[in-house]
Amino acid sequence: MDESNKHGNPVRAAFQKLLQNKLATVCFVVLILEILLVALAPFIAPYGYEEQDPAHALAPGFWAQWTAVTDPEDSKYNARDQYVPGHILGTDQYGRDTLSRLLYGGRISLMVGFVSTAMGLVAGVICGLLAGYYKRLDNPIMRVMDLLFTFPGILLAMLIIAMLGVNTFNAMLAISIWSIPSFARMVRGKVLQVKEEDYIMATRSLGAQDSRIIFVHILKNCLPVIIVIATMRMATSIISISTLSYLGMGVTPPMPEWGGMIAIGKQYLWDRPSLIFIPGIAVMITVICFNILGDKLRDILDPSLRD
Repeated sequence: MDESNKHGNPVRAAFQKLLQNKLATVCFVVLILEILLVALAPFIAPYGYEEQDPAHALAPGFWAQWTAVTDPEDSKYNARDQYVPGHILGTDQYGRDTLSRLLYGGRISLMVGFVSTAMGLVAGVICGLLAGYYKRLDNPIMRVMDLLFTFPGILLAMLIIAMLGVNTFNAMLAISIWSIPSFARMVRGKVLQVKEEDYIMATRSLGAQDSRIIFVHILKNCLPVIIVIATMRMATSIISISTLSYLGMGVTPPMPEWGGMIAIGKQYLWDRPSLIFIPGIAVMITVICFNILGDKLRDILDPSLRD
């Protein structure tokens, strides 16, 4: 191996190894397609997420063309069970298009996932860097992290929302606070290891400022750990916002969100189970893909798991 590859960007090398794994590649492609679809929702969604068609409320999706009785003279014929052209996945109780709401709801779910993970990442990484590098800050910072760890995550988020009020920003803030201890603890452990390396001591002996050592030399070596945790936390954040919305403490109606769509659909479980299954499958696929990517990245980037 030549020197340029040996000392190349570890993140780029990890990404190349990731793409060599078929399952990870499939998950990566699925997530990219999903992000593109929800980002383009205003242009590709057949209807607005609030647009109502009461005449076709609770209409089934395209599968009704093969499952429903289509002969009006048949005694089992029901006009409500007929497929309505233009509503591929059916409609909800107000006649709102399920496909359109699924796309717009995905924008909210993924946005909350990305933003809350990023907020928790920034705060947690800073706390971990400071706790690992400065011994005098280690104990107070990590005791606060331990305090946050004592609360079950979703209950901590619900407590914060109950104090601040129910809206999307407060939900993101609550989920990000829940994420901080995970980032802080893992980064601190990596910093304790990296700061004893010879090149860090040499940099310090040359008169480099602590800020440069921490945020240039040490942080760079913590990136693989940070990327793995961030990928895992994305899945957790999406489940969290879906759970909070399902409980009425996340995204407020009429703005669609996958968990909120499931909460609405549960009232019509026996009439239109698709109102629950469709957003539920969207959450499941997204979370599974992020978890598989996180697992594969951990296998690649964690030295303890390498052959």
